[in-house]
Amino acid sequence: MTDALHRDLLALAQEAARRAGELLRDGRPADLAVAKTKSSPIDVVTEMDIAAEKLITDLISGRRPDDGFLGEEGASVEGTSGIRWVIDPLDGTVNYLYGLPTWAVSIAAEQDGETVVGVVAAPMRGETYHAVRGGGAWATGAWEGERALACRPAPPLDQALVSTGFNYVTEVRTHQAGIAARLIPVLRDIRRGGSAAIDLCDVACGRLDGYYERGLNAWDYAAGDLIAREAGALTGGRPGERPSRELTVAGAPGVFEPLQGLLEDFGAWHD
Repeated sequence: MTDALHRDLLALAQEAARRAGELLRDGRPADLAVAKTKSSPIDVVTEMDIAAEKLITDLISGRRPDDGFLGEEGASVEGTSGIRWVIDPLDGTVNYLYGLPTWAVSIAAEQDGETVVGVVAAPMRGETYHAVRGGGAWATGAWEGERALACRPAPPLDQALVSTGFNYVTEVRTHQAGIAARLIPVLRDIRRGGSAAIDLCDVACGRLDGYYERGLNAWDYAAGDLIAREAGALTGGRPGERPSRELTVAGAPGVFEPLQGLLEDFGAWHD
């Protein structure tokens, strides 16, 4: 059983993700424009990213003023409670900018440095995924009530469907394309959805056999990583390491290990 604190953190994360998702879905202006760029001219932030992060941080800090924050759009507070919220208010910003449906709100809560709660809301799918450490992974959606998630039984690697993402810096993206070209002959196929949080949840749901990406930040994977692990997937970075900017890998047991090995052999973790 999860303790009362974790249940409270989950309920707050779910409320914040729901409200931010509604803001993003219902409040998207017809003339949505880029507010600023980050690592390159194509790595964009919109006014809605900023508004969604403010909604989330205002809601959580109003209920839990002593907690810390780490947010993609600038929220950074140390906190004194031992709880830190890791927030991506709009994962898949370029999809959102273009009106594509694959984007999400990702909220994780860490306790003393360990992720204990993860919520990923995908409003255009009508789905929300959540997990509490040790309590399994779950999804809710318009189709039914809450249902437990489990990753797919591992197929042979040459029958595995794997997703990835590409960096916004041209040199890095070009290297990543070369890695994908080497992987394609040994996999069923590769997908590129555009949202790390949703890709990790799709591993949890059994919609993907595996996922990997270089260049992610903690807010990109914190919630989805917990959800995938609680659904029975394995996650990590380079062999023996946790997910990091160098490499993030997730997959069903039996897919994770050979995929991680190939990525190491191919040098997926460097330019």
